[in-house]
Amino acid sequence: MPTTPTLGRSLPRPALRTIRLLGLLLAVELALVAGYVLATGSAILSVRHAAYPFVWVNVAILAVRAVDVPAPTTRRSAIAGGVAVGYLVVLGWTSGLIGAGSGGALSARLVPAFPGWGPVLLVDGPISLALVPFETIGYLSLSVLVYVGVARAAAGVLSGLVGLVTCVSCVGPVIAAVLSGFVGGASTAIVGATTGAYAYDLSTALFVLTVAALWRTLGLGR
Repeated sequence: MPTTPTLGRSLPRPALRTIRLLGLLLAVELALVAGYVLATGSAILSVRHAAYPFVWVNVAILAVRAVDVPAPTTRRSAIAGGVAVGYLVVLGWTSGLIGAGSGGALSARLVPAFPGWGPVLLVDGPISLALVPFETIGYLSLSVLVYVGVARAAAGVLSGLVGLVTCVSCVGPVIAAVLSGFVGGASTAIVGATTGAYAYDLSTALFVLTVAALWRTLGLGR
């Protein structure tokens, strides 16, 4: 007699090594937060804003950790690399992590901030960089997933369909980056506050959904 699969049976169970890695990440992150609070005397005014960076970082690390990244040895992988780099630049530019520089001498400095939000690497010169740790790691992970997806895409019509879905999936973080740039951006991370009540709620949700969409649609990690 056929049985109807339940939600519990249809969802994949995480491997033991994945659970261990997540536990290690959480332990390190809690230690960083505790150390920062004790060292600076800061108070956590918003638990959810304090947790956002770790959601990004943990999802990014777990996703890339489980994916076999093909070596760039073929024409397809070279094209995939170009697409991934272009995607990363778009995300960085629209989010404010990358911008036009002053054109002066190259300079760099670190600005301390709450773990995950900082320390922020500020670079000025021909281009301007304001690398917020969790956004930088998150966008790098999405670019890796895009690279893997394009490099593995099958030839023919199926390849076109998969590529279209991938691009639709990639629109989410671009929108989130634009919104983040308007209502918060890198300068917000430096001062440790947000000017939009739900800006990073939306950005975080879109990031997680995009990772899930790329994973599910392209069968990454199989």
